[in-house]
Amino acid sequence: MIQVLVTAKDGQLAQCIQSLTTQYHNFQFVFKSSSDLDITNKTNIEEVLGAQSFDYCINCAAYTAVDKAEEEIELADRVNHLGAKLLAESCHSFNVTLIHISTDFVFDGKSSKAYLESDNTNPLGVYGITKLKGEQAISKALERHFIIRTSWLYSEFGNNFLKTMLRLANQRDDIGVVGDQIGSPTYARDLADVILKLMESKTTNYGVYHYSNEGEVSWYDFAKEIFEVCNSSIKLNKIETKDYPTPAVRPKYSIMNTQKISQLLDLKIPNWKLSLAQAITNL
Repeated sequence: MIQVLVTAKDGQLAQCIQSLTTQYHNFQFVFKSSSDLDITNKTNIEEVLGAQSFDYCINCAAYTAVDKAEEEIELADRVNHLGAKLLAESCHSFNVTLIHISTDFVFDGKSSKAYLESDNTNPLGVYGITKLKGEQAISKALERHFIIRTSWLYSEFGNNFLKTMLRLANQRDDIGVVGDQIGSPTYARDLADVILKLMESKTTNYGVYHYSNEGEVSWYDFAKEIFEVCNSSIKLNKIETKDYPTPAVRPKYSIMNTQKISQLLDLKIPNWKLSLAQAITNL
């Protein structure tokens, strides 16, 4: 049995992994909440990793409040950078392969074509900066690592754009959604499945990978599809980023090239519309 430790079990990605465990019989999982396993506490990490012999650690723990991070700089850095560093160092000590989740926010969004893993990073805000520093710390501390950058993550679990839109549809007659930021929505269940396939493959092609669902879309078009699938009558207005100022600057274009992970695992990545329909069905 492949022994797997998963951090932040109450987050949407860890819950998606948990929902798939019955389909993968050669894994034994240990899920830890942030209170059970504080990735910013080296002693706590070593206690958990030392309790049994793990093959993999999937790090789903992150500070993800993008706008709040502009104020809570120290806290965001402690989780996204220092926590990733301590976890990687401990994984090195205990001979564990680390799978770490990162973000499209490591890019500035000024590209006109899908970002490759090798493209220059240039984060625009504290969240992206701390996530990039976490990536760099992992690469330095541990050879046996997979860093998976993803984007616009949503699911039937936790707080995310899909659930926010469905809630607002029940509360309001109309809503404005930004139409000039382009990205790829990613169903967390699809990402969870890819992580499980990655471990199952036992590949040693360590490094950085991009994963999102196929297709390019704005937040406005994403919301439009959500309401169409749900037969919602809410009036949707397209607005520009300048009409909805936020503390953190978002990349205008954050499409990522997913060919590297597709070829590694021989994947057919589903289109975002298909995955969204599946997520709404599951909800």
